[in-house]
Amino acid sequence: MTIYNLKPHFQNLLRPLVISLQKYGFTANQVTLSAMFLSIAVGLLLSLFPSTRFYWLLPIFLFIRMALNAIDGMLAREYHQKSHLGAIYNELGDVISDIALYLPFYFLPNVNNVSLLMCLFLAILTEFIGVLALTIGASRRYDGPMGKSDRAFIFGAYGLIIALFPSTLSWSHYLFPIMIILLLITCYQRVVKALHDIKPTEQP
Repeated sequence: MTIYNLKPHFQNLLRPLVISLQKYGFTANQVTLSAMFLSIAVGLLLSLFPSTRFYWLLPIFLFIRMALNAIDGMLAREYHQKSHLGAIYNELGDVISDIALYLPFYFLPNVNNVSLLMCLFLAILTEFIGVLALTIGASRRYDGPMGKSDRAFIFGAYGLIIALFPSTLSWSHYLFPIMIILLLITCYQRVVKALHDIKPTEQP
C-alpha cells in the first residue's frame, strides 16, 4: 500500500488547471523543470537558515511539488507531449528534488544525521530500482511502502511538527531508522514485482 495509489483521484482534481495550462502554452517539460528548480530553491533556503521555524514551508511546498509532478504527467500523456528528454527530466528531477528538500534536515541540531543520509541513499536506490525494471522488460515500478509520495508525506509532516514543537527533533532517532526499514522493504518489493512483471519475449 502506498499513497501513490491515490494519484488518479488527485489528478481528477487538477484536470481543470491542466486544461488551462495547456491552453496558455505551458509544456510538461517546463512544469517538470519548474518543480525541480523550486525544490532546489526551497532546499537552499532551509539549508542556509537552519532553523525549525522555517520548516512549516516544507509541507506546503511538498504539496505544491506533488501537484506539479501530477500536472507534468497529465500534460505529457493527455496532450501528446511525451518525449525521451521529458522522461529523463522526470526521473532526474525527482531524485534531485528529494535530495534538495530532505538534506537540509542534516543541518538541524539533535538530528540523527547518519540515519538521514541512509534514508536519502535508499530513497535514490528505490527510484533507481524502479527505473531499472524497464531494462529487464518490466514496467516502471512505483511500489511502496515508502515510495516518493510516502516520503513526501512523512518528511512534510515531520517538518510541520518540528516547526511547531522544536523539541521533537529528537524523534529523528526513531523516525529515520523506521524509514530505513520501510525503504529496504520498498527496494525488495520493487525487485520482486519487477521480476514477476517481466513481459515474455515473442518467439521468432
